[in-house]
Amino acid sequence: MLKDRLRPGDTVVDATMGNGHDTLFLTRCVSPGGHVIAFDVQAAALIETQKRVPAEMTTLVHSGHETMRAHVPMELHGKISAIMFNLGYLPGSDKTLITRTETTMIAVKEALELLKPGGLLTIAVYPGHEGGVEEGRSIAEWAVTLEPRRFEVQHLRPINRAAAPPELWLVWKRG
Repeated sequence: MLKDRLRPGDTVVDATMGNGHDTLFLTRCVSPGGHVIAFDVQAAALIETQKRVPAEMTTLVHSGHETMRAHVPMELHGKISAIMFNLGYLPGSDKTLITRTETTMIAVKEALELLKPGGLLTIAVYPGHEGGVEEGRSIAEWAVTLEPRRFEVQHLRPINRAAAPPELWLVWKRG
């Protein structure tokens, strides 16, 4: 969905950098001339991501996604084409270091302010890890409160898989 919506020159945010796979995907979507701002609280995530992405197209921020608004330059507020969240933990690392409902909810609310009209917020939720059910429930409770005239919300999840399959939330900013 993102690949079809993004254009060369767009600015996007990877709110949960991880090992840099999503950051790399986003840089490819906005090349040439685009920029990706990516966030993670773990230094290991920045190190792994630096190995994968072109430095001239990325700003890697060693901070939680709840600080997004402070780290995205003011002149880009309301001009971000897409913001991607991939909640949970850094694959291949300590599974106790996870995204937290409190900071995630701050971040997704700020994300809507940063998006341009027509921009897309994606949130991948993994209910199978500790804290994932609570995080998913909070996203769902928040999403249903979004004003339909300003946002379109879709929720995708597999229905033929057992044991807490991942879920995807899509929020389009109308305008």
